[in-house]
Amino acid sequence: MERSLIAATSGIEANQTYLDVIGNDIANANTTAFKSQSVSFADLLNEQVAGATAPTATSGGINPYAVGSGVKVGTVSENDTQGTIEQTNVPTDVAIQGNGYLIASQNGQTLYTRDGQLSTDANGQLVAPNGALIQGWMAQNGVVNTNAPIGNITIPLQSTVPATETTNITLGGNLPANSGSSTNPVSFTTDAYDSLGNTVPITVTFYPTSTAGQWTMVVTAESPSSSGTTTTSDIVGTPPTSGGSASGPTVTFKNGQLSGISGGTQNANGSWTVQGTWPTGSAYTFGTPTVDFTFPAPGSSGAVTQFAGNQSISATSQNGSPAGSLQSFSIGADGTITGTFSNGQSQTIGQIALATFANPQGLSDLGNLMYQSTVNSGQPVISAPGSGGAGTLVGGALEQSNVSLSKELTDLIVAQEAYQANTKVITTTDQAVQSLLQVP
Repeated sequence: MERSLIAATSGIEANQTYLDVIGNDIANANTTAFKSQSVSFADLLNEQVAGATAPTATSGGINPYAVGSGVKVGTVSENDTQGTIEQTNVPTDVAIQGNGYLIASQNGQTLYTRDGQLSTDANGQLVAPNGALIQGWMAQNGVVNTNAPIGNITIPLQSTVPATETTNITLGGNLPANSGSSTNPVSFTTDAYDSLGNTVPITVTFYPTSTAGQWTMVVTAESPSSSGTTTTSDIVGTPPTSGGSASGPTVTFKNGQLSGISGGTQNANGSWTVQGTWPTGSAYTFGTPTVDFTFPAPGSSGAVTQFAGNQSISATSQNGSPAGSLQSFSIGADGTITGTFSNGQSQTIGQIALATFANPQGLSDLGNLMYQSTVNSGQPVISAPGSGGAGTLVGGALEQSNVSLSKELTDLIVAQEAYQANTKVITTTDQAVQSLLQVP
């Protein structure tokens, strides 16, 4: 009878652990990136009552038999399946879609987590909910070197990007068909920038020539003078004087497509470039004395054309900008943190790193959804998201708990029944012992 008491007691203890695990899973059903656990049981050492006997010529063999001593918890393993990803639209939130772990540093310890509910601290450092510093690579001049050692990620909330001088302006759109007579000039105005970020208003004008399909290109810039007046400087060509004609590069079209620019240069990709000269002695400061006006290759997307209809020619892009301050940032699938500045420019700030393990089940759970590597997890393999099997990141989103409440409630009933059944064994054994004690 002692054996049944010991076995039932072990069953109560094992199923109590089962209930503890189920209770913890249910309690964390809404915990970000929480992973549910599973309990497996193993029987305790059996006590052999009789051994096996071999068959003989006159008797058959007898199998051995033994009586078990109860049960124990074999393992409590973590369910690493992906949780549902839910959009939050919070720029610092990230969900890991794959097997990777965020790397964090705290008090000299390297920790790992899948909880992407990040934030920035007073120093602009990207931190986990427990204050651990998220690790990755910071960009240098907008370039990330993922071969460098990882370090703290800092979002420079008060940072600015310097002004960049305009050295290229790309044109696109349509010029109305020039029949060679009674066609008006076509012009548009755009803003360029000098090396200090000052706005330089530029006017691009196409003057029709007497030859159908031909235009003379003239570019001018307005410059404020010390007297407070505005002067106009020629950048490309010269506007017509009274009774005269404009001079400058001749832009020729054939069948509506650009066929050549006299005074321009055709590039290897089929595009054309007209080079202008920035005004000197003006209120502007230019480090590069020239500026290029690019006409995309004929027939390409955004090429300058000449078809009947309204004119739509304009500057489709240019590479200058004033200085700008950081306004917002986003985290991409590859972990790249891209800052958007007040001047409309974007620049890479840094990149978040991920770690993978040969045996993630071997990680030590420290609480707060933080893990630490062990001798059985293997050493972390650090890589950028999207490489090394680490998975990718989803910015502005969080991974939800993978707890299935329907499964947990079913397991709860099973654990409860097993627990009660073991207590019944103890009660029954006690009654049997009492019966023996009452034998006269």
